[in-house]
Amino acid sequence: MREIVLDTETTGLNFNSGDRVIEIGCVEVVNRVRTGKFYHTYLNVPKESSPGALQVHGLTTEFLSDKPKFVDIVDEFLEFLGPDPLVIHNAKFDMGFLNNELELHEKSILDNPVVDSLIVARKKFPGAQNNLDALCKRFNIDSSKRVKHGALLDAELLADVYLELTGGSQITFDLQNQEKQQAQNIQKVDFASRDYELSAEEKSAHDEMLKKIKDSLWETN
Repeated sequence: MREIVLDTETTGLNFNSGDRVIEIGCVEVVNRVRTGKFYHTYLNVPKESSPGALQVHGLTTEFLSDKPKFVDIVDEFLEFLGPDPLVIHNAKFDMGFLNNELELHEKSILDNPVVDSLIVARKKFPGAQNNLDALCKRFNIDSSKRVKHGALLDAELLADVYLELTGGSQITFDLQNQEKQQAQNIQKVDFASRDYELSAEEKSAHDEMLKKIKDSLWETN
């Protein structure tokens, strides 16, 4: 199964007030393994970032001035997404902004299935911090490069977090899942070392048992 892990950066918090998408990052996951394929773009928009947003992502109007406009990349962006499920942290925010961009350019809004990894995390860790940094720390995922938010880096980190949230990166059969769960429930027991030697009778019985084994691994020609 193909899934797309997606993140955006925006000029502010409310597209209804004119805020726009200025960066899109997507990472492809197939059968719960990152393939290395990704989609990434910055966007030139007629809206300056609010001071708060600029502090978060650091994408200045000057930096974005020579970047493509949404209309220039929309077709390749939609082609990369395809019809496949999207994995987004706090999906309502990103989907609202992306659909607003599509409507502004007279395109149909996204109808892909959406998995909100924030909801998944809250169900799994109720009452805990479930932002991306906290989840990376929980799962020992290196986020040291995340000095500021960036759509592609955050999508890459989220892909790793999502796979951990939903059971790891490898698909297994139900039997294997059951065996894994059983193994997790088994307590480790430290057996005390034997502090006495074999008796002559025990040693003799052991030697007789070994004689009955044909082509043993410990015998050499």
